[in-house]
Amino acid sequence: MKLIRTALLATAALALPATPALADGHGNHAAEAMGGEAHSEAPMTEGQKLKALFAESDERSLALNPISGLFRGDMRRADRLGDFLTDSFFLAARTDTQLNMALLAQIDRSKLSETDQLAYDVFKYNQEQSLKGSTDEIRALTEVRPVNHFSGFHTFYPTFASGQSAAPFKTVTDYENNLSRHKDYIAIGDRAIEKFRDGMESGVLETSLTIDRVIKQLDTQLAIPLEESQYWAPVKNMPEDFSDEDRARLTAEYQTATQAIYDSTTRMRDFLRDEYLPVARTTVGLSEMKGGDKLYAQLIESTTTLPLTADYLHELGLSEVARVMAGFEEIQEEVGFEGTTQEFFDYVRTDPQFKPESREALTQSYYDIGEIVDEKIGDYFSLLPKTELVIKPYDPAIEQFSAGGSYQSGAPDGSRPGTFYFNAYDLPSRLTTGNVTLYLHEGAPGHHFQISLAQENEALPAFMRFGGNTAYVEGWALYSETLGYDMGLFDDPWARYGTLQDEQLRAMRLVVDTGLHSKGWSREQAIDFMLENSGMTRTEVVAEVERYIAIPSQALAYKVGALKIQELRAEAETALGDDFDIKEFHAQVLGTGALPLPVLEAKIDRWVASQM
Repeated sequence: MKLIRTALLATAALALPATPALADGHGNHAAEAMGGEAHSEAPMTEGQKLKALFAESDERSLALNPISGLFRGDMRRADRLGDFLTDSFFLAARTDTQLNMALLAQIDRSKLSETDQLAYDVFKYNQEQSLKGSTDEIRALTEVRPVNHFSGFHTFYPTFASGQSAAPFKTVTDYENNLSRHKDYIAIGDRAIEKFRDGMESGVLETSLTIDRVIKQLDTQLAIPLEESQYWAPVKNMPEDFSDEDRARLTAEYQTATQAIYDSTTRMRDFLRDEYLPVARTTVGLSEMKGGDKLYAQLIESTTTLPLTADYLHELGLSEVARVMAGFEEIQEEVGFEGTTQEFFDYVRTDPQFKPESREALTQSYYDIGEIVDEKIGDYFSLLPKTELVIKPYDPAIEQFSAGGSYQSGAPDGSRPGTFYFNAYDLPSRLTTGNVTLYLHEGAPGHHFQISLAQENEALPAFMRFGGNTAYVEGWALYSETLGYDMGLFDDPWARYGTLQDEQLRAMRLVVDTGLHSKGWSREQAIDFMLENSGMTRTEVVAEVERYIAIPSQALAYKVGALKIQELRAEAETALGDDFDIKEFHAQVLGTGALPLPVLEAKIDRWVASQM
């Protein structure tokens, strides 16, 4: 299951989201942040200094990341994607972070309000992690591998440019902005080729497996006739109020621009197929890549927000796998299945009763689950998002190499709904037992609640509304799955089987991700381990393992984050007894955006103490 956000849609370079809420676009950010006039001579309080820093940092970030602005409804740079994969972009981003740290050091944290202290801590943590990830050493290990089948503009841009994403297509200017963004997209693709060449010289190479998958993705895109492509969709859907002259001009310009994108895609495909694939490394783990051990250690801390080692996480995963296996044995006994656990898994994998009948039936099942959750959600949450949630299958052009499900955030003002995407590729390989859990994770109360509530909370600084970390974001979504027990959704043993399968998936991720990237495991070894310890189909397992190969450490964050939230809830329940309020606990967890786990723990500890 994958989260689609502005920061994750295309490349790690997009992970600098911010908001213009405290800026007027004319440089008067500090004055607005102070809530006074620019000519005021009154000394700034520490809180005002902090808000001014947030506002200025936000503007600098938006200037570097126009896509972030588009997803937040800021159209000031709607004609740009950004100068990704350039020295100027990298150096500007790092200098911006260093400036943020220097300005933050001038603020006396002890004189801030409790809320501002929390914001101070999160901001400081984010900047420190950004610096750790933007050293020359880390850059040399990452930027020369700019594309794989999970990360790259080619996986994000077709939908973004189609009119089915954050970019508006209501005016002639909107259409012209899209044409301008096409030029950036082509330039980024050509720069990616040059970065790959740099890696060929330095010996830091992407895997042949991931590159092979990218080639297949590009082949699929190129096989679509130009006027049936997503890039052509805006032409088919031009607003009726466009003049005949504008229609004719834009149609001709889109014809030329779309062909240029196809030519760019062909250049990338041909380079990867003919030049890069023959020299790509045949191993799959970071420990087998030059400098990979250092990179993996940095990635673990970045994704989990905790100073954990690969060995610790590997052993934690093994213990969790064993615990969940015991749960499968209990279900097997409950339903009266006689045979081994592997035979039980095979039975569920193959029995027609657990297969979706059609794409339409699969879609309807998620609608039905959503209605049940909506009826129960008020018993557990006092904070509910304004943003609507819609349910859709992936576009057939990308579903083969997509995760089982994902979430794309809506607009902060609720004008664009959040979307829960599910995978309908190869229906005979899909199991309906996991539908409830997938909805709870990707939809409500998982990603949809967490992301929407943060975006809608205008009292938060921008980086807390729109930023985040994988351990919190995915940890919350995995914790949300466990609420199915509270809601009675897992009273049915087959739904409980499905949620245990998903829980086992996250436990296995700890074992397999660390196995691949620190212990020399092969792709086949990882696949075998997952098949032996779960009822997942081979199609599902292969997609998961190849995801871990493509984006190391990201999968570790789910279980680490969920275990921390479960731990905090258990401690609060023990400390408060009958005074524990599940609605208030959830409000405390969700009310201030995606916090690093140490910051979240300190916040919940303070809340518990205040209730006693």
